[in-house]
Amino acid sequence: MSSVAGAQTPAPQAAPEEDADKLLEKYRAMISDPMSNPGYLAVDSGETLWSTARGPKNATLETCDLGKGPGTLDGAYAELPRFFADAGRVMDAESRILWCMETIQGLDTAPLRKKPFASSGGNPATEIEALVAFVANKSNGFKYAARMEHPKEKEMVALGEALFYRRSSVNDFSCQTCHGQEGQRIRLQNLPFFENPKNAQATMGSWPTYRVSQASLRTMQHRIWDCYWQMRMPDVGYASDVTIALAAYLTKKAEGGTIEVPSIKR
Repeated sequence: MSSVAGAQTPAPQAAPEEDADKLLEKYRAMISDPMSNPGYLAVDSGETLWSTARGPKNATLETCDLGKGPGTLDGAYAELPRFFADAGRVMDAESRILWCMETIQGLDTAPLRKKPFASSGGNPATEIEALVAFVANKSNGFKYAARMEHPKEKEMVALGEALFYRRSSVNDFSCQTCHGQEGQRIRLQNLPFFENPKNAQATMGSWPTYRVSQASLRTMQHRIWDCYWQMRMPDVGYASDVTIALAAYLTKKAEGGTIEVPSIKR
């Protein structure tokens, strides 16, 4: 009998993709424990900021109307963006909170608008990031239900859709380039396919989030800004009509999805 006949057949080897997927699942399990989520530090900071009298008017934000009446927070984030008659425009959580800081407290929000995001590397959330985390956390367990029925809201959704598909800049990218089909990934990060309702719901329902790779809490405004930066597009204005329109379009796609924030991501 030849030595070849007596040799043992090698065990099948897992494909590199399978090994990578197993490692990814193990990693996600490690970072998914809500009891060790540093994002809740921002929620606590936001709660303090919300109830502290500040500014020239020495007022708290407890009378801020996020759409469900002055001071009502439960479920308010789930119905944003929306049109606010007192401001005459469609606003998301971040732009509305800034408006309340200006009108109720008399604060100059220009410094916050200039540097709205904390630097990576374990720095505390900025005031606006902390306030958004607190407000969003009050909608945990609620389902996204932004009505988008007012003419101005419909305009924003239409603008957001146009922006989502608009190719631009040196790479000729659009949002659809990364989010236009199933199964795409950048490094360790799966890219949601927004035409799949479950993908859209899970994605939008998880922001604000604590990014482990950046050691910082991040909001949806930051996510949109960072996407524009990665596409090598011009810097998009914070709380601008562009970012609010994209948020409105994506929120409409996520209608019915449950909010669980702050989540924790890579």
